[in-house]
Amino acid sequence: MRPAFFLDRDGTVSREVGYVNHPSRLELLPRTAEAITRARAAGYLCVLVTNQAGVARGYFPEEMIHETHQRLAGLLSAAGTSLDGVYYCPHHPRTGAPPYRQDCNCRKPRPGMLLTAAKDLDIDIASSIMVGDKISDVEMGLAQGARGILVRTGYGRGEEAYQQDAWTVTPDYIADDLLAAVNWVLDMDDPRRAGGGDR
Repeated sequence: MRPAFFLDRDGTVSREVGYVNHPSRLELLPRTAEAITRARAAGYLCVLVTNQAGVARGYFPEEMIHETHQRLAGLLSAAGTSLDGVYYCPHHPRTGAPPYRQDCNCRKPRPGMLLTAAKDLDIDIASSIMVGDKISDVEMGLAQGARGILVRTGYGRGEEAYQQDAWTVTPDYIADDLLAAVNWVLDMDDPRRAGGGDR
């Protein structure tokens, strides 16, 4: 079994622009490709896990998610790297029509995407890390025994500044961006440097 970085998409890997309702709206955040390259070189899988309730809300068809992820794969490929898996949830518990309106197990912070990826890719969740710009991302990871990191990109800076009093979990680390998150994990996992940062 291998460890993985589970990565939120909008606001973590790519710019937060609201609903990405056309593939052309997806843009990588600076240093994303470098972060994924570093993580994979250190032996981690990199797996995207993203809520895409715009399908349930009728903002775009499910096929558009696949087209957007094809664009994401192309941008990462051009930068010399790739993801090891992509998982998304198109559902919403109260909005839209079946089958997209459902109280599913895959919508974060529920663990369905993480558990499915772990089964598909033989991932050791306890050695893995969930990285996202919302505390619900962190909550999902911590609930399954992974580490959880909040990034200040996307909604993260506002979550840190204005929502901490409402948090029911505490991130293992708060990083400026995805590369900073990866670097922190690799430093913590290095026995020569373990203990050099706060958990």
